[in-house]
This record gives sequence, structure tokens and C-alpha cells, in this order.
Amino acid sequence: MPKSLLIISRQAPWSGPSAKEALDIALAGGAFDLPIGLMFMDDGVFQLMPKQSAAALQQKDLSANLQALSLFGVEDIFVCSDSLAERGIFPANFVMNTFHPLFAEEVAVIIDRSDQVITL
Repeated sequence: MPKSLLIISRQAPWSGPSAKEALDIALAGGAFDLPIGLMFMDDGVFQLMPKQSAAALQQKDLSANLQALSLFGVEDIFVCSDSLAERGIFPANFVMNTFHPLFAEEVAVIIDRSDQVITL
């Protein structure tokens, strides 16, 4: 059985290539039917916000990649509730709605049960 991989995305979509790289890894792993989990923490929760105005920053809009996750078999998508609360973000208007909100102690459990963890 393949080892499970958890990708933790902690960067805002406009802060550099890390956000896109995390999504690319998740999509590639999903294409090969690997057990992939994707977690958004810290400023990474900003990736889930609609209307990013990526063109103004000369970057690619990541919303299509987010919506494609389920098509590639990536269904374990987590969002740190504490990160949302610290930033005053409410998930009602996210680009996608297929995620599991987690509190800090639940985040630790998900990390512990994953065979491999990549943080970007």
C-alpha cells in the first residue's frame, strides 16, 4: 500500500510560488492515485478566498487548481479553523466547499497519522 502524503500549504497565494507548488504536488499525486491530503494553515487559508486578482500581481489564478482537486482524487482537504479565526475569515464564500475544518489538536492528529508531510 502506498504511503500517505500530507501537504501543508502555509503561504498566501500572492507571496511567492509555494502556494502553486503545493497544489501542483497534490494534483500530481492524485493523478497517480496516491493517498494525498492537503491542509491549509496560517496565510495559506487566503488561497481559498474568491476573486484573488492574480493578474494584477502577474501570477496565475489558483482557483481552477483548487476546484480540480476532487477530479484528481484529492478529497482529504483540511483547513485550520484557528488560522481562519485569527484572520477573520469565514468559509461561507470559499472557492470550494469540500474541506474539513480542524482545530489545533485535530491538526496534530492528521499530521501524526500521515506517513510523509511536506510543508510549503
